[in-house]
Amino acid sequence: MVKAIVGANWGDEGKGKITDMFAAQSDIVIRFQGGANAGHTIINDYGKFALHQLPSGVFNENTINIIGNGVALNIPGLFKEYNSVVEKGVPSPKLMISERTQIVMPYHVLFDQYEEERLGGKSFGSTKSGIAPFYSDKYAKIGFEICELFDDEQSLKEKVERVVEVKNVLIKNLYNKPLLNADEIFNTLLEYREMVRPYVANTHVFLRDAIKQNKNILLEGQLGALKDPDHGIYPMVTSSSTLAGYGAVGAGIPPYAIQSVVTVVKAYSSAVGAGEFVSEIFGEEADLMRNHGGDGGEYGATTGRPRRMGWFDCVASRYGCEAQGTTEVVLTVLDALSYLDKIPVCVAYEVDGKIINDFPSTPTLKKCKPVLEVLDGWKCDIKGIREFDKLPQNAQNYVKFIEKQIGMPITMVSNGPNRSDIIFR
Repeated sequence: MVKAIVGANWGDEGKGKITDMFAAQSDIVIRFQGGANAGHTIINDYGKFALHQLPSGVFNENTINIIGNGVALNIPGLFKEYNSVVEKGVPSPKLMISERTQIVMPYHVLFDQYEEERLGGKSFGSTKSGIAPFYSDKYAKIGFEICELFDDEQSLKEKVERVVEVKNVLIKNLYNKPLLNADEIFNTLLEYREMVRPYVANTHVFLRDAIKQNKNILLEGQLGALKDPDHGIYPMVTSSSTLAGYGAVGAGIPPYAIQSVVTVVKAYSSAVGAGEFVSEIFGEEADLMRNHGGDGGEYGATTGRPRRMGWFDCVASRYGCEAQGTTEVVLTVLDALSYLDKIPVCVAYEVDGKIINDFPSTPTLKKCKPVLEVLDGWKCDIKGIREFDKLPQNAQNYVKFIEKQIGMPITMVSNGPNRSDIIFR
C-alpha cells in the first residue's frame, strides 16, 4: 500500500510527527519533492530532530529511506544531516538516492541570495537554500542529475563550463558579484560523486518491485497545498509541487498506486515567508499564540525565524484538502490552544461586500477579510489524553466544528509533541 502524508496549508502543519509515526509501520519512506528549504521537527526516543532532506523513516532500522527524483538535493547538507542523526545514537539509516535526482549546485544558493538582495522589500521571503534557481535550471535543462557524476568526466567538465559561462553573464551584468570558476565547480562535483556513490540506485526498478510485493510505502511531502506553484498563492509559493499527486512523479511510481492521502492541518494557522494569509493576527495576540504553539514555540525548523500566526482558516484548509485529494485528516497541536477563553475561527471570506466560501486566486485573495465565528475554549491542559471522549467538551466541539467546515473526516488529533501524543477517532 502507498500512503502519502501532505499538508493542507502553508507548511508547518506538524507533518513531521505524523510521518514519523507512520514511518514506524512502513517498509519504505520517500521524499518526493522540495529540498533543504523546509524541515520536519520530530521528537522520539532518540531525542529531538529537525530533518530537512532525510526521510522521516531514518529512525527505524528496517525502513529504507529514498531520496526521490523530484527532490532538490543539497549533497553536503544531506550528509551533514545524516551524520548528526547518527551522532545522537540513531543506527546508520538505510538510504537510497535516485540516480535521476538533481543536485543543488553551490551557485544555486548564491543566486538565491543575490536575487533576494536585489529584490529588497519585494523579495519572496526565500530561505536562500537555492531552491528556485535549482528548479529554474532543471526545467531549463541545464541541471545536473546524479547519474551524470558517473558518466565520462570530460563530458561532465564540458557541461560545467557551458553552464558557468551563462551564469557568469548574469553575475557580472545583473548582480555585480564575483565570477564563478568552472574548475572549482567541476572538482566539487567529483567530491559529491564520492559522497553519494554508496547510495545511488535505480529506484524506479526498486519501487516497481516493492509495489508488486505489496510493501508499505510512505510518500513524505514538504510544505503544504497553499505553497504549490500551480494551486497555491502564486507567486509566493515554493518551486516544486507540494501535492500528493506529484508523489507519483517525484518518486517514480504509478499514480493509481497511491491509495491513501493523509492531509495534516494545524488547529490554528501559521506560515513562514511572504504571501496572502487572510486569518493572520499580529502583535501581542500573535506573540501569545506563537509562544504557546508547537514544541518550544512557532519558529521555522530551517530558518529559526518567527512564524506568522493566525486563526484556523476553514476556507483555506478545505481547499487545501481538496487539492491534495484527501482521504483522511490529522488535526495537530490542539493542546496549544488551551490557554484561550475564546477561539475565533475563520469560516468564510468577505470581499467587496460579498461573502465567499471558496478559496480564490491571489488577486482576489489580497482583498479578502476573515469572517470569524468564535467558539468557547477549554482552559485546561489536554496533553496525555488518549481518547477523544475524554477531552473537555469544548475541545471536542472545536474538532467537530472544523471537521464539519472542511468536509473531511478528522481521524487523528495530536495533543502534544511526542509520537505517542495522538488520539485516534
